[in-house]
Amino acid sequence: MDGVTAAGVRASARIEARADGRGGTVLPVLDGEGPLALRRIRSTGPEARVMVVGAMSGPLGGDRFTLAARVAQGARLHVGSAAATLALPGQAKGEARYDVRLDVADGGELHWLPEQLISVDGSELYLATRAELGAGARLVLREEQVLGRAGERSGRLTSRLTVRIAGRTVLDQELACGPGAPGGWDGPAVLAGHRAVGQLVFVRPEFAQSPLQAQPLGEYAALVPLAGPAALVTAVAPDALRLRRLLDEVLTRFGRSVTLSGT
Repeated sequence: MDGVTAAGVRASARIEARADGRGGTVLPVLDGEGPLALRRIRSTGPEARVMVVGAMSGPLGGDRFTLAARVAQGARLHVGSAAATLALPGQAKGEARYDVRLDVADGGELHWLPEQLISVDGSELYLATRAELGAGARLVLREEQVLGRAGERSGRLTSRLTVRIAGRTVLDQELACGPGAPGGWDGPAVLAGHRAVGQLVFVRPEFAQSPLQAQPLGEYAALVPLAGPAALVTAVAPDALRLRRLLDEVLTRFGRSVTLSGT
């Protein structure tokens, strides 16, 4: 852990994946402590698999977490988390912040599939995810946010997602929900009363020549191509379970066309 101050916990974690020259992936850097503990898990394929294991509750009010992953050329990395992340109110005043930084080189592949983030009543969190990709990089990224636990209202949650490919921004969006957020976030043009929202980002070089077509995916989800070799799926649902089922169906449907290994 980087440290605990009167303003909250400071914690960071780093993952670095490199090709081993034999068709596999090694992890020369796997460094995380406290609320961002990292564990390598068994993999039978060419990718390295890492699990984020939350050893503490949080982020709490005033906490600052930073999680960075770098994938070199020819490497394949899959990152998940052992449980949902709970944004909780804390004794320290002020907004908590969670920064995720993803860098994938040309020819690298990253599957970033954490569990859901739950915004607990009374919490304040700013989540910023930024992905920087080389021209030939591949990415599958999932984000899921749940507004409150069962039977409670949401905390204040602001989520920003930025994706850049070869130095060009193809996605930069921000959503603020909960008490104090700008009006309209719960209206028909945004969440329409739903308590769970999620998205999938697919990046594959082949999309530059053969982009996925914009299409509805049921009543509460849609796929849109981005201005580059990428596509975005956005979905809403009444609860976390139904959101996950919906996004899993999308991954099953499009997974073969967006993964490097085809599995």
